[in-house]
Amino acid sequence: MHSFDPVNFRGQFAFFQHNPGWVYLDNAATMHKPNVVVDAMAMFYQRHNSNVHRGAHTLSQHATRAFEQARDDIAAFINASAREQIIFCSGATAALNQIAFGLMHTVLKAGDRVLITALEHHANIVPWQIHCSKYGVILDIVPLTADYKVDQQAFTELLALKPKVVSFSHISNVLGHIQPVTQMVSQAKAAGALTVIDGAQGIVHDKVDVQSLDPDFYVWSGHKLYGPTGIGVLYGKTAALELLTPLFGGGEMISEVNFSHSLFNILPFRLEAGTPDIAGAIGLAAACNWLQSINNEQMKSYKSMLLKQFFAGLNKIDGLDILSSPVHNAGIVALNVQGEHPADVAELLNQQTVAVRGGQHCAMPFFSLLGLAGAVRFSFAPYNTEADVATSLHALTQAVEILTA
Repeated sequence: MHSFDPVNFRGQFAFFQHNPGWVYLDNAATMHKPNVVVDAMAMFYQRHNSNVHRGAHTLSQHATRAFEQARDDIAAFINASAREQIIFCSGATAALNQIAFGLMHTVLKAGDRVLITALEHHANIVPWQIHCSKYGVILDIVPLTADYKVDQQAFTELLALKPKVVSFSHISNVLGHIQPVTQMVSQAKAAGALTVIDGAQGIVHDKVDVQSLDPDFYVWSGHKLYGPTGIGVLYGKTAALELLTPLFGGGEMISEVNFSHSLFNILPFRLEAGTPDIAGAIGLAAACNWLQSINNEQMKSYKSMLLKQFFAGLNKIDGLDILSSPVHNAGIVALNVQGEHPADVAELLNQQTVAVRGGQHCAMPFFSLLGLAGAVRFSFAPYNTEADVATSLHALTQAVEILTA
């Protein structure tokens, strides 16, 4: 394993060579791709492009081996106990939809309860709403504390209602707050619930060991882990995956089809209908393998240093409402300029070539609770620099001066 060198790390991303003037702080939305990911995908398309699993020719067999090797590599990356526990899908949203749909047809029935938190992304709200309302399942919400953390006392009290499923984010995509996931999984399991973790932000921050963490399901999107868009992972314990009714039918997800009925294939194919994103899986595996070679704790320490510098600078700017806490934060800061719309602040930063996101960040219920139109979100990655911090703080100061003049 190599020690983390921020200059060398940044140098592995062609984006910054082509866009030297930009400060990119929209990493919670999507991350840039290192050269090893781009090269792996290009090599597949240029040298080995073919469909998988079904071709008799050598090209198809080679593509199948590469695709299934990607599954093995990703299973190793999160320490899954079996390769068939890795289900490829288009992203965390697709995975959460598969879980919500699949459990409604096997585990959940009218009168049962599903528990989520008030910090969730729409992808961990809407799929449950759709199916809960249709099948008479009750959706309970864990409220937040005054500092926008999940209220752990309320969580414990709601677990006493014996929810069948508990689903929550590893890290808030709005605030960057890291949830006490180990404790929450343990409590939910003790209450007899199936556990689902939305790891879209968590997978890139922590070294996730699913056997140690022990959720029934952990989902994430490739593009938030230096991988390509359009590919994601639904990890599940084998017994939990077997509970899911497939959301999509056709292709290799069946073992037998006739006009009266069909029989489903074994895992993982039962939950992977149609031609998969072969190059995407190969690219995501390349990202995982590349990350395995870098010291994750050093990377986290470097990003923590950037975050500390950013918060120190924010404290010198008057007129800000900072929603995020610097404690237990994965590198995301949400804030507002008092009395100003976040879209206006984000546009003024854009004009100074600082890329952030302004809006509700797919968390409308959270902002409704706060009575806010949204927030400006700064999200850091290890390829950001101390100069990026200084430039973004200067740009934000300029934006505040313009808006409050």
